[in-house]
Parts: sequence; C-alpha cells; structure tokens
Amino acid sequence: MAEERFKKEKTLEMRQRLIGQSCRLFYSEDPVKIVRARGQYLFDENGKRYLDCISNVQHVGHCHPAITKAAAAQMDLLNTNSRFLHDNIVLYADRLAATLPKKLSVFYFVNSGSEANDLALRLAEQYTQHEDVIVLDHAYHGHLKSLIDISPYKFRKLAGQKEWVHVAPLPDTYRGIYREEHPNPGQAYADTVKDLIEEINKKGRKIAAFFAESLPSVGGQIILPQGYFSKVAEYVRSAGGVFVADEVQTGFGRAGTHFWAFQLQGEHFCPDIVTMGKPMGNGHPLACVATTVEIAGAFTANGVEYFNTFGGNPVSCAIGLAVLDVIEKEDLRGNAIRVGTHLKDLLKKLQLRHEIIGDVRGVGLFVGLELVTDRQNKTPATKTAAWVVKRLKEDRICVSTDGPWENVLKFKPPMCFSMEDAELVVQCIDRILTDMEAKNLKLENEDI
Repeated sequence: MAEERFKKEKTLEMRQRLIGQSCRLFYSEDPVKIVRARGQYLFDENGKRYLDCISNVQHVGHCHPAITKAAAAQMDLLNTNSRFLHDNIVLYADRLAATLPKKLSVFYFVNSGSEANDLALRLAEQYTQHEDVIVLDHAYHGHLKSLIDISPYKFRKLAGQKEWVHVAPLPDTYRGIYREEHPNPGQAYADTVKDLIEEINKKGRKIAAFFAESLPSVGGQIILPQGYFSKVAEYVRSAGGVFVADEVQTGFGRAGTHFWAFQLQGEHFCPDIVTMGKPMGNGHPLACVATTVEIAGAFTANGVEYFNTFGGNPVSCAIGLAVLDVIEKEDLRGNAIRVGTHLKDLLKKLQLRHEIIGDVRGVGLFVGLELVTDRQNKTPATKTAAWVVKRLKEDRICVSTDGPWENVLKFKPPMCFSMEDAELVVQCIDRILTDMEAKNLKLENEDI
C-alpha cells in the first residue's frame, strides 16, 4: 500500500468532515501526518523523522519485524474465535502466568484496556456481591460508560459522581496532602482509604473494589509511596472488597526493575485482579484480565457464559507471544532501567539550571517533568508546558502533557528508546527553557 493516498490538506479536510470532532489529533493547530514508523521513530509524508516519546502502545518499537512476522504467519494459517480449541491461547496464558504471582492464575482475553477494566468491575461485583468502588482522584480507567463512572478525570466534566463511586486522595508526594517530608506517606495515604471505607459503611453501603493504576499516569506520572498498596489491600479486603491493579499503561516491564508496576510495592503484595492492555499487542488490539481461581469461580457460578468474539484469537495470541519474546531477547527491561535512569539524571541536572522545573520523577521509562511558576507554591505552569511541547515538535520530538493541570511533560516512549534519544530530548528542552528565560517570556501571563 502506498505511504500516502492524499495530500496532507486533503486528508485533514476529510478527517474534519468524516471523523467525530471529539476524536482529537495531536497538535491540532498543525497536525503531523505520519505515514510510516520504525522503532522509536515516526516519519511524515515528506520523510522527516520524529522522535516518539509518546507511544507506550508500540511497546517494543513501531513495526518490529518479529511482531509483523508472527502476525502475518498466523493470519495466513488460521484466525478464528476462542471457542475452538487452539494452542496459542493456552501458551500465551501460561507465559503470562509465569510473570505474575501464583495466585493470579486465571485469564480472560479481551481487545482493549477499557474492556479489561469493565470486566474487572463485573468480576469484583459478582465475587463480593457489593457495588461500591473506591478510586483515586484524577484517575482514568477507560472510555466505556462503566469506566467513565469510576474515572474522576472524565466524570467531573460530564454527569458527575455516582452514589456508588468514592474518591480517595491521589498519593502524590510532590503536591498532595502528604508530601516527601512526611515520615510515612504510604501509611498516611492508606489511612485516607480506611477513613473513606468507614464513611461508606456508615451509610449502609459495601465495597466491591478498590481500583487503581499501579502508577497513575493521567494523574501526572505519579510514583506511589512504599507500603501504600499493601495497607490499602488490607483495609479493602477487611471490608469485603477486592484490590484491582490497572496495569494498562505500565505493565510489561516499563518500570524496568519489575515486569508489573504493582511489584514496585514489594514482593509480598499481590492484587486480586490485574488488568492489562495497551503495550500487550504492540499496537494490535489485545488486552487481558488476570485473577484468582476463587474470583473466576464466582463469575462462572452466575450461570452466564462470558464470550468475547475476538479476545484471545490465534493471531492476537501469536502477537502477544512475540512481544514477550522481544522483551526478553532484546533485554528491554534492562534498557528501561539504563535509559530511564539516564533520562532522569539528565532532567535532574536540568532542574538545577531552570527554576521552572518543580519536580522530576519516574521509574524505568515512565518519567514525568513537572513545570511550576514558583517552587514554593507549586503553581502549575500549564501554558509553559504547552509551549515546550509545541517547540519540541518544531525540533521533531513528540512529547505530550498530563496531570490535572496539564503541566507535566510525560515520557512513555517505545522501550527501545536509546541513551542518545534521551540526551537529544534533554538538550532540546534545555535550549527551549534557556531561550524563554533569555527573552524573559512569562507564558502564564500571556506573554508569548
């Protein structure tokens, strides 16, 4: 197929006419038209190369030949639904089980992180026979109606908070209610969940689940304090609920030191349900829910079959297996440690040079750079962050923002991101911030 069927202007005109306008483009004022990609690089219609710091979905790199080969070979042989007996689905489930704690031994394959999280809700409700859910402030768990209901990031802009949804403080030790100087922020934040459970019980309601990303992403690339998950799980289980770890953004080795980000909370912590998605198929729609025999048994006991037309099909599982192979063969977890550490170190050195950098945080290739107008009050530098993103685009580096105030530059690149890539990004950010300071630009006051 040709790389480009229409000129950029025609493609944009057709998109504006044919595609819902709520489906927004990156760089909407001047979109980039991408026609091919390889590894951590994107190429526009003119052959210009862009460094991709955004695409955590293309986990092992865009268009990895091993993934393409596995997909084409299986597609040429068979692709049917999972009601037919086939080796791929059990091979893949067995490989995933080897990465997880032993009690997470039953798998349901679906097509997206949203489907996985919706199914996790159903599993929790069926097992506990309760309805209420506790989520973290600013959380996002997917685009289905059930998930918008448990995503403060979305529901506050729409119909508001449902009676059965309860919001706990985000354990942000940079700007949250308990900060780095607190002697035990993990315990302190966990106790806010304990207090919330007591309030819920006083109303005669019962908890089905505590639902959290293992590393909150939309919340601003947050690294949770040690001990938080273990104590929360203790409180939630005592109240009859289950603990759901959303690994859709952070699973499959992005943290580097561990395959799953929830494992950062200690080797003795294990969720009751884990959801996974985005990086799982390297761009192919593939997602999954892992849970215990007991929870799966309760779901089966309701007498209603669970069937997913495309979930766990032979092609999807062949791709999933190939992704696991590449992660191992190319030591991408090791690369995440080495390059992620280097990137963080470089950004921390940049923080010493630029007052606007309030915080540098992250683990592996999950890194956030928070911009503030003053470090004492931590006032979000939202417009400055947007300006830096725009200027980086001019340098052909794709970065985006996150956080409640969109003032956190986020780095979740393909896992093949290199030392040289990290150095290039930081050099460009340094130059942009230096230029702003030299011109005395005050972007938060519309001085642009």
